[in-house]
Amino acid sequence: MAEWLYEAGIGEARAALVDGDTILEARIEREGEGPRVGAIVAARLVEAGKSPKVALDWPGAPTASLTGLPPAISTGAALTVEITRMALRERGRDKPARARVAETGAAIGDGPDLRARIVASGLPVIELRPTGPDRLEQAGWSELIDQVRRGHWPFAGGALWVDATPAMLLIDIDGDGDALELAKAGAVAAAALIRRCDIGGSIGIDFPSLPDRAARHAVDAAVDAMLPPPFERTAVNGFGFMQIVRRRDRPSLIEQICLDPMATDATLLFRQAERAVGTGRLTLTARPGLTAYIAARPEWIAALQSRTGRPVALVADAAVKGAGHAQ
Repeated sequence: MAEWLYEAGIGEARAALVDGDTILEARIEREGEGPRVGAIVAARLVEAGKSPKVALDWPGAPTASLTGLPPAISTGAALTVEITRMALRERGRDKPARARVAETGAAIGDGPDLRARIVASGLPVIELRPTGPDRLEQAGWSELIDQVRRGHWPFAGGALWVDATPAMLLIDIDGDGDALELAKAGAVAAAALIRRCDIGGSIGIDFPSLPDRAARHAVDAAVDAMLPPPFERTAVNGFGFMQIVRRRDRPSLIEQICLDPMATDATLLFRQAERAVGTGRLTLTARPGLTAYIAARPEWIAALQSRTGRPVALVADAAVKGAGHAQ
């Protein structure tokens, strides 16, 4: 039976829906990502008209686009809003959160966190501790992060190449052999990737060119069978292209990992540090930019010292690659 593995890490919470040792879905929730979907937030109207915007009463005073604004409300008015989509980071630009005017009497507060959302799925939730078996790693957590960063997802007979562009996330199916068999296998792999990484918005899949309509319909059916609803899609066209649209409430795993590489490396290093065996000083060695990023977050260092019972030291080493190491 599938179950959720949940880990309250330093700097981020992480969860994986696993079936045996296979990750079906992977989720992370980082500190500082802004109010969650469902948050009720005090705000001030900073721009009216056709595209109203509000400044949220939130650390950093982020803005959000607003729908459902009554016409009599003028700039500067105090409002209470509900977040309907989190702020998103894209290559070359950021998108502010989306909000609507909250119902009268709605209580101020953040939306459901990652743990609450996976509990609401009704599936078992296993809380992981640094002192216990590393079931996330056994299921391939580090390998998953590496695949996201490379954008290369092998499957039997071929591979997916993934690129998150500002317009849409593109998946190219590459391989040799029979075009129809490659396309059907690629459809299964692409649907699994979309689910695993919680990809929303507009998604384009480039299949091998197929010889006839029956073959294209077979690929359509493979996507429908593997991708959980709700979603909308086009049929595979004569050039082998399909577009899928899914609801996009929060950043996908691909956006979080690839568009915030410093946070990705820092949280990987802290995850490693929590599991480091030994006594005495716990030394985190990483490239200078990463150690500076960590030093700017003393609360993370304090949490690591509290959890491990060891004093923590940062060492900058320009020769160290990736997330560095802890010992």
